[in-house]
Amino acid sequence: MQAIVKKWGNSLGIRFPLAYAKETGIENGSTVEMTVDAGKIVITPVKQKSKYTLDELLAGIDENNLPEYIDDGGAVGKERL
Repeated sequence: MQAIVKKWGNSLGIRFPLAYAKETGIENGSTVEMTVDAGKIVITPVKQKSKYTLDELLAGIDENNLPEYIDDGGAVGKERL
């Protein structure tokens, strides 16, 4: 497939078909890595980490970022913890 390169501000831009975007998982706002390999421009989607694991989140806790204790006044009904 051929495409036309157009000026976009001080840069150049190119559009590619939605089918290519869907096949590669690229969507509006996606991050891509661009490299030049033997005179060819290679665009590779950067796979974003979708979620942190609980262990990763807990590993980031230390005494410098613990929230303050908030006294909620205790039980007022039949709840038990």
